[in-house]
Amino acid sequence: MADLDWQQVLEKFQEVWGYREFRPPQGEVIHSLLSGEDALIVLPTGGGKSICFQLPALLQGGLTVVVSPLVALMENQVQELRDRNLPAASLHSELPRRTKQQVLRTLKRLRLLYLSPETLLNPQVWEVLASPSLPIQGMILDEAHCLVQWGETFRPAYRRLGAVRPALQAQKGQGKLAIAAFTATANPTAQNTLTHVLQLQNPHQYCVSPYRNNLHLSVKRVWTPRGRRQKTLNFIRQQGRKAGLVYIRTRQEAEELAEWFQGKGYQTAAYHGGLSPQRRRGLEHQWLKGQLQFVVCTSAFGMGINKPNVRWVIHFQPPLLLSEYVQEVGRGGRDGKPAFALTLVSEKTGLFNPVDQQRDRYFRQQQDQKFQKAAQLTPQLPPQGNIRKLVQEIPQSSVTLSLLHSAGLLEYPDPFHYRQKPGDTRLALRRLRQQQEKYYQQMQQFLATSSCRWQYLLQAFGFQEEAKGFRCGHCDRCSSRV
Repeated sequence: MADLDWQQVLEKFQEVWGYREFRPPQGEVIHSLLSGEDALIVLPTGGGKSICFQLPALLQGGLTVVVSPLVALMENQVQELRDRNLPAASLHSELPRRTKQQVLRTLKRLRLLYLSPETLLNPQVWEVLASPSLPIQGMILDEAHCLVQWGETFRPAYRRLGAVRPALQAQKGQGKLAIAAFTATANPTAQNTLTHVLQLQNPHQYCVSPYRNNLHLSVKRVWTPRGRRQKTLNFIRQQGRKAGLVYIRTRQEAEELAEWFQGKGYQTAAYHGGLSPQRRRGLEHQWLKGQLQFVVCTSAFGMGINKPNVRWVIHFQPPLLLSEYVQEVGRGGRDGKPAFALTLVSEKTGLFNPVDQQRDRYFRQQQDQKFQKAAQLTPQLPPQGNIRKLVQEIPQSSVTLSLLHSAGLLEYPDPFHYRQKPGDTRLALRRLRQQQEKYYQQMQQFLATSSCRWQYLLQAFGFQEEAKGFRCGHCDRCSSRV
């Protein structure tokens, strides 16, 4: 910040994005990043998080590395930057080898590089990024809730990100390298996890309430599979031709439901992780351009895709975690105009429509098996070693390492090596599993609450003062009292 005055920051902001003033707390966040300080930023969906790190990256010398969870999110943000003639690129598994090599050769000319945790920790990519001749200004963790949500059992590379900064500093011989984490959903426990895992140093924290007064929440119980489809159809008919999203939990159900809607004459398609990259990019483009009214999708769709005029979001089945729910409903009404979010849930007994209970039970069993496997594998692991070599010898060990790290029984001296710490493995893993279970129960409590739904969300995400006596007046619980 020493070489820049605030007027230059505002001028660049207007030149690139066309705005004269920042929305709170964008200005404060940008000032922190320009000052080279660590930060943890929790802003609602549509709150302008990307500008908070893109603008400082453009104003400073060197490269800013943006760790991002999904290819669609990377591509969307990079394309928007390139449309403004800004020096940005992405590295991911869907790029041809020649393109990857070209990106790596041009890093010194870039200001922003988007990649996943797995790509960042790829030895070939790391070798180039760690070169002393390549100045790196800072690291951004975009959609940081993914570290908390996926880091233990789905994408264990997230748990190793805290070792990145000291390793880069050691190899480059450089001093300050700031880290900032951005998300729309992080309760106080998740904020502590991010601070600990990323090894943030006295981070500035900017936390804004998730409440959106234009987003109307409702939950309806359904008795049969046929009734669930009919309620979905009735709701979409009420929306006319407005754009929306239907979230569903499995690939097969996404295909079946999309086909059913196509039979009703709707322009829609199924989207899930089993489709080819080309097919997924094509569907994203069609939806953004309005060629598809809605997409029947798994949670793989929507993160970071900028479509302001989404007027409705349906959860055909409820998500497992409250953070997933807030992320997904938050894709509605990003333009500030009214949007409606409907969640369908089986009646409590599940006698006539047991799909929700069966799915939740299956997921919990899968999680239990991973914890049991971790407890079994731990005695077989060397006390310390090379992660890549270990995973080649014991493929399931990557999840075990991440669980041990989360349980406080392991540390990463650098991104590519681990070292176990003393402790009672089974007890620590059991406590970690119990903490996970509390998050699942939280979602069930939200679905069943008789109080204002936004009040429940405020409490769950740590905004206790704001939640006192809060009543939004426009969720299904508040409306039913009028």
